[in-house]
This record gives sequence, structure tokens and C-alpha cells, in this order.
Amino acid sequence: MLTSKQRAYLKSEAAKLTPVVQVGKGGASPEVVKSAAEALAARELIKGTVLENCFDDVRDIAEVIAERTRSQLVQTIGRKFVLYKPSDKKLYELPKA
Repeated sequence: MLTSKQRAYLKSEAAKLTPVVQVGKGGASPEVVKSAAEALAARELIKGTVLENCFDDVRDIAEVIAERTRSQLVQTIGRKFVLYKPSDKKLYELPKA
């Protein structure tokens, strides 16, 4: 579980990112989850977008993808969401709790 300091740090880092995962009308399909998992393995921190043609709630979709990729949901804002999953590469040095 992320602390508020860690979450704030990841939010600031995510502000610089462009979305790499797009969720369409199919919702959190296995293909979307697979691409999110691959992106998380390579980058640790990713931003995703839920397109207008998807009528599901953005937070619900983000939570499902986070659960299926075993990652942490950092934030949802508008139609965008941010996920974090630490890897061995340690690209982001989180503040201590």
C-alpha cells in the first residue's frame, strides 16, 4: 500500500507522462490488461486513458486493471488513470514511509 507521500511523488512523476494504455468500448478486456502489464513491466509507472465510447466508470475500470496486473492505482483524474508496479529496475525511488 502506498503512503500519501509516495502517492504524491508518483502523481508528480505521472504528470510528465503521456498515456500508453487506451481503454475503449470493450472495457478492461484481456488485451488491454495484457498491454498494461507489459507497459508496467517496462516502465513501472504508466498513464492510461478511458475513451469517450466506453460507458463504464473510469475508477472502476482502473481498479479492475490494477487488480488484474497486481499493481497500485495511484490516481484517476477525469478520464485518465495512473498505475504503479515496482520492478527490479527501480526506476522510481519512493520516499520512505
